[in-house]
Amino acid sequence: QVQLIESGGGSAQAGGSLRLSCVPSERTFSVSNMAMAWFRQGPGREREFIAALSTSGGGTSNYANSVKGRFFISRDSAKNTVFLQMNSLKLDDTAVYYCAARRWTYSHASKDYSYWGQGTQVTVSS
Repeated sequence: QVQLIESGGGSAQAGGSLRLSCVPSERTFSVSNMAMAWFRQGPGREREFIAALSTSGGGTSNYANSVKGRFFISRDSAKNTVFLQMNSLKLDDTAVYYCAARRWTYSHASKDYSYWGQGTQVTVSS
């Protein structure tokens, strides 16, 4: 099965920014033909929905209230890459961030996604 590979995680100060990237393990897997999403799981918490993006033809995005206005999901079709731009980082943003993909429409439920990455750690400190 195709795997997704996240990168760009690391440490940041509160109020700072990070950009995460997600690429498939096989070039023949097109992120433009899939609904893409980002989830995260913080210490002692369940995996939660963060952001989703429809197929490139649809061009619509959706965000959790906790990150709305701060995080932005986007797709670079030429590079076959999905991004999560994270601005105005807060301490509560500390978590492992996962990239996910599914056919057709996006969803807020992790069970609905067929393809996942291993996750990348984001740590925010004061």
